[in-house]
Amino acid sequence: MATIKKQFTEQETDRIIEMAWEDRTPFDAIKFQFGLSEADVKALMKRELKFSSYRLWRERVEACATKHAKKRNEEISRFKCSLQRQITLNKISKRR
Repeated sequence: MATIKKQFTEQETDRIIEMAWEDRTPFDAIKFQFGLSEADVKALMKRELKFSSYRLWRERVEACATKHAKKRNEEISRFKCSLQRQITLNKISKRR
């Protein structure tokens, strides 16, 4: 089983879980931002979620082609939608 080397704050852990639940956020984005491999994310999710929630998440991840770079459409090269709002200092920027 993967071991998580770095300790994360509660806010960072919440963000990792949020990114892991999002269908369009690949594991590569989590690795880029937090340095966690796919196995590390799975270990964190298993530790932080109820077992039933973890099981549902795993089923979703295995079926979701956008979570894995190898299964992802080659035309998609971004981590997020260009229309997605930016989050800075826990405030959502509004589109103008």
